[in-house]
Amino acid sequence: MIRRSVCLTVLALLAQPLSFAAAQPNDAEPATRAANEAVAKALPLADRADFEDAQRGLIAPLPDGIVAGGAGAPPVWNLKPYDFLNGDQSAATVNPSLWRQARLNLANGLFQVSDRVYQVRGLDIANVTIVEGDTGLIVTDTTLTVPTAKAALDLYYQHRPKKPVVALIYTHSHVDHFGGARGLITPEDAASGKVKVIAPEGFMEHAVAENVIAGNAMSRRAQFQFGAPLPVGDKGQVDAGLGKALAMGPISLIPPNDTIKQPTETRRIDGVDIEFNLVPESEAPSEMISYYPQFKVLNMAEDTTHTLHNLYTIRGAAIRDGRLWSKYIGEAIDRYGDRTDVVIAQHHWPVWGRERVVSYLKKQRDLYKFIHDQTVRLLNYGLTPTEIAERLTLPPSLASDFAARGYYGSVSHNAKAVYQFYLGWYDGNPADLNPLPRAEEAKKEIDYMGGATAVLARARDDYKAGQYRWVATIASKLVFADPSNKEARALGADALEQLGYQAEAATWRNAYLLGAQELRNGLIKTDAVTVSPELLKGVSIDLAFDFLAVRLNAAKAEGKHIVVNWTFTEPKQTYTMNLENSALTHVAGRLSDNADVSVTLNRATFDAISLKQRSFFGAIATGDLWVTGNPLKLRELFGMFDEFSPNFEVIEPVKAKIE
Repeated sequence: MIRRSVCLTVLALLAQPLSFAAAQPNDAEPATRAANEAVAKALPLADRADFEDAQRGLIAPLPDGIVAGGAGAPPVWNLKPYDFLNGDQSAATVNPSLWRQARLNLANGLFQVSDRVYQVRGLDIANVTIVEGDTGLIVTDTTLTVPTAKAALDLYYQHRPKKPVVALIYTHSHVDHFGGARGLITPEDAASGKVKVIAPEGFMEHAVAENVIAGNAMSRRAQFQFGAPLPVGDKGQVDAGLGKALAMGPISLIPPNDTIKQPTETRRIDGVDIEFNLVPESEAPSEMISYYPQFKVLNMAEDTTHTLHNLYTIRGAAIRDGRLWSKYIGEAIDRYGDRTDVVIAQHHWPVWGRERVVSYLKKQRDLYKFIHDQTVRLLNYGLTPTEIAERLTLPPSLASDFAARGYYGSVSHNAKAVYQFYLGWYDGNPADLNPLPRAEEAKKEIDYMGGATAVLARARDDYKAGQYRWVATIASKLVFADPSNKEARALGADALEQLGYQAEAATWRNAYLLGAQELRNGLIKTDAVTVSPELLKGVSIDLAFDFLAVRLNAAKAEGKHIVVNWTFTEPKQTYTMNLENSALTHVAGRLSDNADVSVTLNRATFDAISLKQRSFFGAIATGDLWVTGNPLKLRELFGMFDEFSPNFEVIEPVKAKIE
């Protein structure tokens, strides 16, 4: 099965079907088998507590494990291809610990958590939580897509009274928690206030902004994190760590009409008391947890899950503060630990029982604090990110806890994230201050080593010895020195594949295996929607102008000076845009007396032009856009903007001609 890519970025949110020349993957090599057998012996894989928790309260599974697409379209969600996971014995090509997590993430359907509290899990990477109020439903989070959110609510209605949704709560600003909103409520009901839509402070800004500026790069990199272009199977994609995979389908965003602004706020919604606690700059820039005192249920949003999470996500994002993240969990323990009977989150399954809840939360708290503190300790000795990552291991009390294992994040790349948070990319060695570009460096290194033939011969011996990390590195050098070297590509693919088979982190496995696939078959071409129309509406004009600025081709702008006045009739805003010194800047709230061209339009027209649904001159012809001054200056300016390709190379030198 090949799945369409729907990544967690504003750009390329709706990807098209992928196709590639099939290549048979290898089996697990003896060194990989030995490594995976060692993992199996080191962990208590026979412990069934998580499996019991993952199935506890099951009312009904998702029928056939499928959420149908539109007429003639493939399913937007399909668990059938994962039937190969229905066995305790892991395949030799999958890390046994990841196999266990992948099986747990197969749990799906409607579950009762406690009196009046339900979750729909396993219909997407994220959960939907439903609390029954006096007259209606209080829903927390939405899944990624509209059809999976609708399927979640439909499944609930098949087994519970059909009460209306009276409130929708967004726990944080990641799209897998708000993208399905239109599958649960209508924008009209939110706009009128009929349905309360509650979010933490800063939600809208971060919901649309995190991935806009660097969104094209993030969307390409997300393919490696989630493995969407990979076939599902024991030699391909098996899991995403936080959940099974990302669903397909349209994504929506319904703005909140109620915002939690204070660190702690209590609201009574349809007879249910909810204590909201803001936890900004933890797992997301805008995030909150919530406590239901009537039910003794604590919802930790995404600050605690059944995996080590990311301080740095390999698709690319701002570094997260592990110290602050740990602090918030500690405060939750102090505030709610002695009055919580069950802790839930918006991924994975709950934990029941007060003692178990506190023990779980303490380990999650200490997990992030340990990685933070020990990384900072070692960097203060002068160790570099790579050296710290190689040295740092969790203490046995954490390493033996499955919820602290690295299925989504990893100790290795989280330690490097802490280093970057404090010291940035530079390791302090002047030799690393201004290295050669990758391709030039690779050519020199291969030449120093005696040429490609000699390097390949030694690398093959190292492959036979199971030294896959080194072989992947040296094969990458060979490929960057000469992308047409088929032997180097094949050997690099073989090494990455074995690393993928050994990886405990689903994200690492996906990255390794997609790298192997692209080395063997070439780059997979996608037809991605550049900007999601639904989310574009939430982007401020200021941010939209900033995005135009990062698309400016400096060579084309050399020596040009253009000033544009922008007047928006809805919303009523004015801007002066200035092109000078090959940089595009803007100032809000003013108009220049020396503009080359002045533009008047509404936001909807601007969005349509940004989406290439309309042209500037077409909008002028219909009277939706007015221009005074020299309209050719506007055409000249917009002729300087690059169009980013979602198909740039990652495992070999970028081939695109960049002016």
